[in-house]
Amino acid sequence: MSTKDFIIKHMNADHADSLQLYLQAYNGITAHESQGATLEDLTLSNLIITAQKTRYTIPLIPAMKDYTEARTRLVTLHKESLQKLGRSDVTLTEYRAPRGFQAVIFGLVLFTYVTCWQRSNLLPGAFVYENMGFKFVPDFAHFIYRIWPVFFPSVLGIHVVESVALAVTKLRPMGVKVGSGLWFAWMGSCFIEGFGAFVRIGEIVKEERAKKGGKRE
Repeated sequence: MSTKDFIIKHMNADHADSLQLYLQAYNGITAHESQGATLEDLTLSNLIITAQKTRYTIPLIPAMKDYTEARTRLVTLHKESLQKLGRSDVTLTEYRAPRGFQAVIFGLVLFTYVTCWQRSNLLPGAFVYENMGFKFVPDFAHFIYRIWPVFFPSVLGIHVVESVALAVTKLRPMGVKVGSGLWFAWMGSCFIEGFGAFVRIGEIVKEERAKKGGKRE
């Protein structure tokens, strides 16, 4: 098998994601339009890629001297594509639920949402007050009632801001489609727990980069 044929086979078998990125960055097509991207041919000056029955050409500037340059040039093209698209080098494909201390925070904030969404819930006689533990801590319930006009809107506002920040700085750059199940899972989780969602995504990024670092291309 020639070097050129090996490169084409390798790219199609192991780097279809890179081919899709090339098309999105240099041919201006959408992620949907780039699905099924296949490297049809490789010359010293061009990549010929087919996706959705359409043929695209991506120039290699400057042209390669020979095919031994291909690996370095294609890796560089991948990095440049990520930069042009504002994408991370890691694609987020999983939701990871909170555990340990993060799970405690998740539960406490969720309890706050459920019980404190209405100020009158904190008064004696209200269903929440009588059935969700506040009657056993009346001083605490009264304290929350007093600060509610600042406390609850502040909690809500902070978590809305954090959720928007997660969507813009993490989910979009990491290739999570808006409105997908994965998007809703992370957005919902962040709206409840806040910063913990950022921490777990950071852990996933470290793990994936460690895998790439130990994987030979």
